[in-house]
Amino acid sequence: MNVRESEAVEALLLAAGHERVAGEEDAELVIVNSCTVRQKAEEKALGKAGNLLAAGKITGVMGCAVKRLGADIFRRLGSLHFAVGPRRFSEIPSIVEKIISVPASVRPRRIADFGDNEVPSGLGAHPVRKPTGTFADVQSFVTVMIGCDNRCSYCIVPDVRGHEWCRPAEEIIAEVKCLASRGVKEVCLLGQSVLSYKDGSFAFPDLLREVQKIDGISRIRFTSAHPSGCTDALIAAYRDCDKVCRHLHLPVQSGSDRVLAQMGRRYTAEEYLSAVAKMRALDPEFSVTTDVIVGYPGESEEDFEMTRALMEKALFDNAFIFKYSPRPGTKSAQLPDDVPTGEKERRNQILLADQERRGVERNSRLVGTVRSVLVEGPSKRNAQRWSGRDSGNRIVAFEPPAGISVGDMLEVRITEAHAQVLIGEVV
Repeated sequence: MNVRESEAVEALLLAAGHERVAGEEDAELVIVNSCTVRQKAEEKALGKAGNLLAAGKITGVMGCAVKRLGADIFRRLGSLHFAVGPRRFSEIPSIVEKIISVPASVRPRRIADFGDNEVPSGLGAHPVRKPTGTFADVQSFVTVMIGCDNRCSYCIVPDVRGHEWCRPAEEIIAEVKCLASRGVKEVCLLGQSVLSYKDGSFAFPDLLREVQKIDGISRIRFTSAHPSGCTDALIAAYRDCDKVCRHLHLPVQSGSDRVLAQMGRRYTAEEYLSAVAKMRALDPEFSVTTDVIVGYPGESEEDFEMTRALMEKALFDNAFIFKYSPRPGTKSAQLPDDVPTGEKERRNQILLADQERRGVERNSRLVGTVRSVLVEGPSKRNAQRWSGRDSGNRIVAFEPPAGISVGDMLEVRITEAHAQVLIGEVV
């Protein structure tokens, strides 16, 4: 979401006559887009802004940390030029104009537009860039909704992003058509709880069907999902839309019903596994990835073992495992953070080791199969290979044939499997 909104701000500034430069050392203006889902992310953003101010840059901070901190951000960064909340980034060009339209000696500081539940604008702005020869030329994020109404106990997103707000479907479809005309082949539809999308009676499965019809688009991805959205209508859309990738990122967070209830997740372990089973019934190779929190307040060893057991039953293709840390203002922050740091680390390492083994097992089943791979470019780990992803979002590395280009769709036979990557040969 932050990548997408940073692109939108870039497009708005370019339209206002500004120019992008190669690096921050050449820039007069630098904007830090902040995240506050974890304390470390917030601290990194504020630290970066402080360094930019010390270097004499016109500096602004946008995003979730601004909304969480409010006016206190100016106590943390006394010489900050401006701070803009996540629903107000479209105001940045006019704020910048106020700053640069006066001599440097009298430039205003501490301009704030925190916003609350305003209807956002600028979500569909995309910068027009010269081809870079990278995957950014052919893949794009598209925001379909912002905010979240789930109110999970540990999560600050509803407080900083506000209530759910969905963009009109015709606006989204027009945006994707425009991207396709620019050569984009893969779109990823974004929302904090994207399966909740609704425009009147037009729901998320309907949106998938409409994007499926757009010429030039080869693949459709989306993130992030909640198990409550894994309906029969979604399954039918997966079945009928061959461009919709066979991958679902479905955060589970815990395998203990007691902990799930305390988290406010609104499903049981059995209901979660039922959602996964629906996807795998559609396609046994369907890829399911997840998020897990270890060390939530009051999580016992028994609760942890339930999480471990659920992950084994779900056979996740990948998992992002986090050690619980309280966020100020959330419901869980009022609870004692009573799982020791060392114990959180132990549980984290156990789940990582389990997933490493499980990843190898899952990927080994694909050896000998042929995968359709959308080429992303040279591999980051091996200069002799290129890589891309299959429909299940698995990384596939291969020796590049002559004349290969980013965005090509290749058929690759898998010859070797690792936990995080498949190795193959172009057929």
